[in-house]
Amino acid sequence: MPFGKYAGRPLLLLPEPYLVWFKQQGFPDTKLDSQLAMMYEVKLNGLEQMLMPLLEKK
Repeated sequence: MPFGKYAGRPLLLLPEPYLVWFKQQGFPDTKLDSQLAMMYEVKLNGLEQMLMPLLEKK
């Protein structure tokens, strides 16, 4: 995340309520916002564990 309270945190590790707030505000048409929308869908469908290995490969 490039700004705010969660700056420097991978999008996958953002708390779900934060993504829900973004969803309620409406995702603008930017690359970051489309990525946030995708993370919202990942968390909504419980798919975080499928993506966690991507974070561990650093």
